Amino acid sequence: MKVQNNHAWWLVLPVFALVAFSAILPMMTVVNYSVQDIFDPTTRFFVGTDWYEKVLTDPRLHDSLLRQFIFSACVLAIEIPLGIAVALSMPTKGRWASLCLIVLAIPLLIPWNVVGTIWQIFGRGDIGLLGWALNALGFSYNYAADTLDAWVTVLVMDVWHWTSLVALLCYSGLRAIPDVYYQAARIDRASSWAVFRHIQLPKLKSVLLIAVMLRFMDSFMIYTEPFVLTGGGPGNATTFLSQTLTKMAVGQFDLGPAAAFSLIYFLIILLVSWLFYTAMTHGDQNR
Repeated sequence: MKVQNNHAWWLVLPVFALVAFSAILPMMTVVNYSVQDIFDPTTRFFVGTDWYEKVLTDPRLHDSLLRQFIFSACVLAIEIPLGIAVALSMPTKGRWASLCLIVLAIPLLIPWNVVGTIWQIFGRGDIGLLGWALNALGFSYNYAADTLDAWVTVLVMDVWHWTSLVALLCYSGLRAIPDVYYQAARIDRASSWAVFRHIQLPKLKSVLLIAVMLRFMDSFMIYTEPFVLTGGGPGNATTFLSQTLTKMAVGQFDLGPAAAFSLIYFLIILLVSWLFYTAMTHGDQNR
């Protein structure tokens, strides 16, 4: 009988140690804070689930959560179809294909705070090209004072920044489809829509699952871009969950409620991501 050697598992221990240090231990600290009332580093009292009850009944957090879901839904509704369309329109080989890949990768290389600064200047009515052009065309555009303008600007900024990621993922998925499928479609004289509906879209399902989950998680945790662009305004129009959490933890130093809220925040992201994964893989399991 051959004895199986499992000594290779020892090589994984450094990874487990790194994950424990960078993720598990901070998570346990947050859990500890969420059940205590902290006055200073040496004075704290156990309060149980009081902070969770406070967070779940806070109307400010309800408003932020609603804005966050609407924003993430708009992001997915725009970026996923747009990314697929861009990937389908890109050349498959040659110099132009390389050039398109480079151009698409440029927005992904720009830091988040720089993206917010770019659009902050770009949308200004006096020196910004976008703001000046819209005002010249007769539109009363002011993202710093108008709620709708601020919302649209933040949404367009996110679409500009992250649609490239969806397009690149879809492009890689399309290039992985064997040519025999397209040859069979040409023999059957299938239309472009039939090829997309029955060949390309089913083969892209796993790639789209990754794209949807990545874009949902990132859009649901968005902070830097709207903070730099609008500061959460006008009023609280673009104040999302991450900004509300930051104000609570850093601005007000309410560490207990902030810790409870961050755990609820984490569970919401985990739950919705699991629902996305279950919904998109359910069809494959029934086949």
